[in-house]
Amino acid sequence: MIRPRLLLLVRCMNILTILFALASSARADGPIPVESRRELFVDHHLIERLDDARLELHRPQPREVAIVHDQPWEGNTCFYHTVFRDGEVYRMYYRGSHHVPGQSASHQTVCYAESKDGVTWTKPKLGLVEFNGSKENSIIWDGVGRHNFVTFKDPNPNCKPEARYKAIGGSKHEGGLFVFQSPDAIHWSLMSDKPVITDGAFDSQNLAFWDANRGLYVDYHRQGRAGKRDIMTCTSPDFLNWTKPQFLEYPGAPAEHLYVNQIQPYFRAPHIYLGFPKRFVPSRKSPIDHPLPGVSDTILMSSRDGETFHRWQEAFVRPGLQPDRWVCRNNLVAWGLVGTASHLAGAPDEISLYVIEGYYQGESCRVRRHTMRVDGFVSASAGLNAGHVLTKPLVFAGTQLELNFSTSAAGSVRVEIQDGDGKPVNGFSVADCPEIFGDSIARRVKWNSDADLSSIAGKPVRLLFELRDADLYSFQFVKAE
Repeated sequence: MIRPRLLLLVRCMNILTILFALASSARADGPIPVESRRELFVDHHLIERLDDARLELHRPQPREVAIVHDQPWEGNTCFYHTVFRDGEVYRMYYRGSHHVPGQSASHQTVCYAESKDGVTWTKPKLGLVEFNGSKENSIIWDGVGRHNFVTFKDPNPNCKPEARYKAIGGSKHEGGLFVFQSPDAIHWSLMSDKPVITDGAFDSQNLAFWDANRGLYVDYHRQGRAGKRDIMTCTSPDFLNWTKPQFLEYPGAPAEHLYVNQIQPYFRAPHIYLGFPKRFVPSRKSPIDHPLPGVSDTILMSSRDGETFHRWQEAFVRPGLQPDRWVCRNNLVAWGLVGTASHLAGAPDEISLYVIEGYYQGESCRVRRHTMRVDGFVSASAGLNAGHVLTKPLVFAGTQLELNFSTSAAGSVRVEIQDGDGKPVNGFSVADCPEIFGDSIARRVKWNSDADLSSIAGKPVRLLFELRDADLYSFQFVKAE
């Protein structure tokens, strides 16, 4: 028999458990703290309802050929490019390799190029590694991991000077992934003589970076799952000791061959992870005469936690009109998005990304620069007859609202701020918001009464966007200058 006091205690504990569960549920369903972060419409994370509006995927536009891999230490299978901006220098790393039909690769090296503007690239003669009897080349490494040596600059505030730049690379037959360090991005050494991640297939561009959101190093690498190429992830506090890898999840997306992952915190909104996996379709033969089967494109995916991703099914980068991009393994996007000056005079800076073409063909392959507007991956979009986007309840910090948007000459955007009950806040209704039109990366919203949102900052609100022949790419609450 349970004593009365003990029974009362059990009942109290049960009640507390229920109350705690209800409180946790309320917190989970409570307003989303956007604070002063820039928010993109790459998924439905913030959206409660779309009325006569949609999320529209946008695609980067091809520009000039950035670099041709025509040197003896390069070749027609140069691959796994990494690009990042380092102060006034843009850095590019990639595998130098050449494929002779019917044979294996003639060589594999780790090569380096740099640029002052992200447009024109040079291959400095570094004098570090001998190739065909000469050190007059741009090779930085030819040891373990040279198949897929992938670099990054480490922003960890506790990073040691000798490891300011880090890299990861390796293959299954080498035992797994090794890690490397460099004080200057050019001279590299192993951080350990043993692989630090061993659970995976690794025959891809595996990558790692410092994730300020989690205060950890994060890895993404290849592993097979159910007969498909897929992606695993793990974390580390020190770049040497890693957790057990686990597969990414893509709710609602079909199983597909994801050849690379190219996951990174978006540099203008680092709480959002963007990935650009190359989708490989091995069952399709190239429409041009080529012995190797399969065609490829690049898709877009996004995440708020780095583990569960929303994956778009439509291609982000299509092969396009160039026949040689319809050969397998072309259209791989380099890991890294960088800001560059616009190709249009007087326009704001844009994003550049770099895509491989001519792979497996001739004596060399190429990297073509593509560009797009900043934040311009996906937009909330509507026609001229007006559509509406209603957000979930949000809590923000700041005094003004800033939009990245584009309209036609006849189009417009208007914004309403609603309270927790879904009613327009006095002075901030759609009727109080003059039509906003034009094309801007950062336009402040004004209402008839005021643009100052200080009185409602920190309170749960919803945003209602009215769109007429308009695209809304992102929004951000900011402090008045």
